[in-house]
Amino acid sequence: MNRSGATSRVLGLYTGSFIVFLYAPVLLLPVFSFSASPYAALPITGPTLHWYALLLHDPAVGAALGASLGVALCAAPIASLAGLLAAHALVRRRGIAAGPVAALSLAPLLIPGVVLGVAMLMTAQLAGVAPSLALVAAGHVVLCLPLCLIILRNHFRATPRSVEEAALDLGATPLQAMLRVVLPMAAPSLLACLVLSFTTSMDEFVVSFFLAGSRQTLPIFIWNHLRFPADLPRMMALGTILLTVSSLLALAGGRLAFGSLRRA
Repeated sequence: MNRSGATSRVLGLYTGSFIVFLYAPVLLLPVFSFSASPYAALPITGPTLHWYALLLHDPAVGAALGASLGVALCAAPIASLAGLLAAHALVRRRGIAAGPVAALSLAPLLIPGVVLGVAMLMTAQLAGVAPSLALVAAGHVVLCLPLCLIILRNHFRATPRSVEEAALDLGATPLQAMLRVVLPMAAPSLLACLVLSFTTSMDEFVVSFFLAGSRQTLPIFIWNHLRFPADLPRMMALGTILLTVSSLLALAGGRLAFGSLRRA
């Protein structure tokens, strides 16, 4: 075996081991959710759908799901639109402040969630705003905006500026160029931002925990019930549903984002 072949085998083995280490604990969640035993232990007894059936008859699950959906449906469009306008300004109209502004806009990705949640809660209290789902939505906008900005900045960098300039030369106003040229071209990337922001908002726990007050989003609901061993099987079933839906949405958003860049 030549040296390059040996290197490829080593890299393949390392990659496979890394993926197993990363995702094996996650894959255990759906396995135990179908177990008839109320304990997460081997060997698995069952299979059964009993824990999933219990979720359907629990009104608290529906209330928490409705709260999470409401927050995500508000946060995702706002973050995507704000990311579109910010990315367009940073790429098309670069100035002295473009670099620092771009760096600061990515700060929420680097700040620990606990620190960010406490900071948002203190800011809301100083402004006289009580914890609520509306405040949670505002916090999720802050979290999702950097993700949208990354996707849309890459889109505008891959799209020639001459297309917009041609529209302006033909008599379009800046607003008309934005609505009739920029938005249609950015639609796949914008849709990817919507999908990924929605997924991020639905799964967010730390910031929601500080800002929700007495209301419960779905991740907070799961956290509160994990303290009771009797509720663990139901929470594993609920976590499996969230894991499946989030993975599908994330894959769809990723394909939209990469497809848009490839076409550009």
